[in-house]
Amino acid sequence: MLIFNCTEAAGKFFSRVHKGKTITPVSAKPPSPVIEDDEPNSFDEQWLVHAITVQRKHVLFVIHVRTRYCMIFADAKKADAEGFVAWFIERWREGLIRDAINHDLMQWADAGSMTDRFEPSCAEHRFYRRSHRGAQKHIEQIAWFFEDCAAEWGCLPQGERAAIGFDAQMNAQIRNTKERKDYFRPDEEMIAHWLRQYCAVDDAGVQAALARRTEAKREISAFEDGLRVN
Repeated sequence: MLIFNCTEAAGKFFSRVHKGKTITPVSAKPPSPVIEDDEPNSFDEQWLVHAITVQRKHVLFVIHVRTRYCMIFADAKKADAEGFVAWFIERWREGLIRDAINHDLMQWADAGSMTDRFEPSCAEHRFYRRSHRGAQKHIEQIAWFFEDCAAEWGCLPQGERAAIGFDAQMNAQIRNTKERKDYFRPDEEMIAHWLRQYCAVDDAGVQAALARRTEAKREISAFEDGLRVN
């Protein structure tokens, strides 16, 4: 199940007023006040959602609480929760498949297992009014950077390809959390999570895939350096 924990701003974004009554999909009564205290379920995906306005348009920032993998949805339609969920699922899947193709990981991403596991996990979703201090801090950092970029560009990302590119740039940044002593990159953490959870890859396979991804990144960098020299 997809669980979208909404900040106050995101809760307002998904809500509308009709005949003086607020209509919202966001429940004010989550299972527990703290996300980590929810009853464990291996197929629940906990995300934090925040909303801001950039150049008079609504922008949503959605970050995976566990891996800190983030996606940015620019020019989102207010109070369209179902439209957002469909957009979110497609972006998440497309971003990871592109990452796998670009870094030679498709030998580990079995399409049959991925479909059988991924689609049922996204069949249900819940919206809760609940935040997460650590994930919120990372969202705020990304939002500040996004606003600076939008000001420089003079517009928001144009199309899904540009949006996925910006997501990739953000997810390649080194992060840390109070729960972990080491630093990590959200894109690597999400790829590992994706392979385990949705492609039925064991730990040895995940480590081999991550090693290949690192090698592929070096190959791409060397190729790009060669182009610049020539």
